[in-house]
Amino acid sequence: MQGTKESDLVTAILMYALRCLAEGDQIALRNMNFGPREIEALREMTLADLYRVESLRAHCLSIALNREVYWPMMDHLRQQRETEETEQALIAADAPLEMMQTLFGLGAKEYSRLRRTLSVNPSVGRPPDPDEESTHLLWHAWERQVAGKEHDPLPASEYLELHAKTGVSMRAIWNLTQRWSQYGDLSGATGSESIGQEGSNG
Repeated sequence: MQGTKESDLVTAILMYALRCLAEGDQIALRNMNFGPREIEALREMTLADLYRVESLRAHCLSIALNREVYWPMMDHLRQQRETEETEQALIAADAPLEMMQTLFGLGAKEYSRLRRTLSVNPSVGRPPDPDEESTHLLWHAWERQVAGKEHDPLPASEYLELHAKTGVSMRAIWNLTQRWSQYGDLSGATGSESIGQEGSNG
């Protein structure tokens, strides 16, 4: 017999109540309005009784949304979803392990798993630096991104913006911007001077 949406709801709640009973969580049971008689009836339930619930087309529950809990929960889920989407976008753009470790604390195993999931080809050796024109384009875009900001590295989403604006590979973006950030206060240096200095030290 195919269960109804009502029977699915009742089964889920009864399973939760049975778990609370097994774990001795009397507070949760009381919050659901289970009194001594209801708890005793719960103790007598069998697996066959749970299957019989499938025939129900009504439920015995009074359900209300707690907005004070709901919205923080939804905000947390949204933040997690956005973080995962950003991680995947960076991995798909061939972000290096060091970058993912720094930005997200991602371990080597999870990094490799995501690369396999997203069908990103293995990287061999250090990628070549972009040509001079692309390097200057990246420098100026990066300089605008870091202007007035004290923290390093940038937020993950801003590296994706640099990649989209310049077309420079994510590995090159990470390697170059990390080198440039070591010069400290860049406000008094022009892009060409700083890039030249970086090149002379490379």
